[in-house]
Amino acid sequence: MADRQRPYCLAQALAGESAASAPQLAANTQAELAIVGGGFTGLWAAILAKQRRPTLDVIVLEADVCGAGASGRNGGCVLTWTTKFPTLRRLYGEAEACRLALASEQAVLDIEAFVHTHGIDCEWRRHGTLYTATAPAQVGASDAVMAALAARGISSWQRLPPDEVRHRAGSAVPLEGWFSPQAATVQPGQLVRGLRRVALSMGIRLHESTPMLALEPGSPPRVRTPRATVTAERVVVAINAWMASTFRAFRRSIVIVSSDMVITAPAPGAVAATGLDGGISVLDSRTFVHYYRGTADGRVMLGKGGNTFAWGGRMRPVFDAPSPYRDALGRTLGRFMPELASTPLTASWNGASDRSVTGLPFFGHLHGRPDVFYGLGYSGNGVGPSRMGGEILASLALGEDNAWTRSGLARGPRGEFPPEPFRYLGSLVVRNAIRRQEAAQDRGRRAHRWDAVLAGLATAAGKTDKA
Repeated sequence: MADRQRPYCLAQALAGESAASAPQLAANTQAELAIVGGGFTGLWAAILAKQRRPTLDVIVLEADVCGAGASGRNGGCVLTWTTKFPTLRRLYGEAEACRLALASEQAVLDIEAFVHTHGIDCEWRRHGTLYTATAPAQVGASDAVMAALAARGISSWQRLPPDEVRHRAGSAVPLEGWFSPQAATVQPGQLVRGLRRVALSMGIRLHESTPMLALEPGSPPRVRTPRATVTAERVVVAINAWMASTFRAFRRSIVIVSSDMVITAPAPGAVAATGLDGGISVLDSRTFVHYYRGTADGRVMLGKGGNTFAWGGRMRPVFDAPSPYRDALGRTLGRFMPELASTPLTASWNGASDRSVTGLPFFGHLHGRPDVFYGLGYSGNGVGPSRMGGEILASLALGEDNAWTRSGLARGPRGEFPPEPFRYLGSLVVRNAIRRQEAAQDRGRRAHRWDAVLAGLATAAGKTDKA
């Protein structure tokens, strides 16, 4: 079994804090609102509900430490849903698609305001994002969605000249690129631990090392943990990728797939020589995207999704271990930035991403219960949208009638993946076809016809979001 490790960003955050106590729940208790999951979604839901009703008694239960899941181990790219506009329009209609695209940009500003108001030191930098083409076959991949946004007057994107793309990206590889200022980068471990600190300061009760063993049937809801039970008026379950292994109803709603990451040792001189703006996030147009960014101390972090799949939604030990793709990611980083080819890698890690059929998260009432709510399915893009998820879950839990509770996002999953073994085996077949196709494209060649056909299935399966 692979050795369990804390991912780099969470380990760095934990090492640098003097955390207030959040001991395991040891005695039965009651609450008006219980939230299971202490990541971005659960903490945002708790904070936003408490802000709206300051007297609300809120308790948060976290199985490990806050941020131990995807929130503390992602790439720290705070992105929007604007590039998902065609999917949003197909699923929810023209007006709601425009609202959600704009709301996703506002979420970036809302997180920024919260970080500044509460003094969260998390390397927040709103320097924008750059979507690039790194092979001839990727050129023009973003044109249609950019035209759709511009036609509706909601576009924050501009096509940059190739030389400027390469300068901002710090790489000679990109052939074209689109830039939006409405994006940020962040040290995600420090952000989630900052949310934890604020939640405690607001009087939200928080218990780490307190996994949910069962959500008992009946009303009021009861959450059973190893040493005690919480009886609450309403419960929010925000455990994301763990939903598939916890509740049978979600086993075909998501695919669990890794996003693997590496980070270099500090090399501020070499990074400066590339021209990379350390606060920008750079993504290519692959199906399973490469993404990278600089850090405040002169490192570069690079990741890639779509490597390791889980059978039946079960968590695999590799998700808590160094990435098995460390060397491959190091070579990719050296290809993008030859100046960093000799810079050692400090760490590698990966984590489980909950990919939905649509590539968008979904929310609703668990098993139709009027007092239990859930949200999951961020599909590799959760840092910014989790703020929106918090809005939806807080609104549902407080019984509000607003644009969030009326949104199609709050009506459960849209579609299912095939059952096992077809889902797992099919994922591997499609993944390998994508790898062969993209390897051919990197060499300027046309992919084999069947590889192109199989790779095209990923678009329909919701695996194409940029992380």
